[in-house]
Amino acid sequence: MTKLMFALWGDDLSAALHSPDLRATLAAAGAERLQVNVDDEHVAPAMRIPTGDAIGAVVSVWTSGPAAVVVSALEAVARRVAGWEVEERRPIEPPETWDGTRGAGLANVAVLRRPDELTHEEWLHRWLVDHTPIAIATQATFGYVQNVVVAAVTPDAPDKHALVEELFPVEGMTDMHAFYGSDGDDAELSRRLELLMGSVTRIGADRDIDLVPTSRYLYTLR
Repeated sequence: MTKLMFALWGDDLSAALHSPDLRATLAAAGAERLQVNVDDEHVAPAMRIPTGDAIGAVVSVWTSGPAAVVVSALEAVARRVAGWEVEERRPIEPPETWDGTRGAGLANVAVLRRPDELTHEEWLHRWLVDHTPIAIATQATFGYVQNVVVAAVTPDAPDKHALVEELFPVEGMTDMHAFYGSDGDDAELSRRLELLMGSVTRIGADRDIDLVPTSRYLYTLR
């Protein structure tokens, strides 16, 4: 089973991505699960960081079928689609119900690019080994999924190296203490921010990053 992830651009993507017709098309092509992360009304107050045209949704598909069919199905509902095959890691297993209901909280999806000055091996070590425990210790995450890009599956996919999903309490959209888990302590918030931002800089995630706030919906297709 291969996991494919796609960045989608377009207006009002929610209805099309929740369509039973889309799920039927994907299932017929060999897909078993669908995850829709979409920037919808539930996350309107959250922060966004685009590098260009803002990404409207990130879609994950687990499939044993051809990637081209999945790409075609998504291109029918979005203005632009960029996709990658990924390898998934789950430092914090997120709560999951595969019935299409909205998952709890705010699901931030970050699309990362490795800095040119780091080799792929050094970057992976800094991110997966050094940064991960710092990210967990300094934020109020209750779900953390790391996806390392293996290969592009669309011809014009940007040169990206990872897609990361972190789940936060919904209050974190407007309350920094809720986001960072600092319990109203300003000194603790400052300490966590300094530690986290230093680690973020070491992996190059302080630049060339798309941060997409989303609601998370999971569907089983079998």
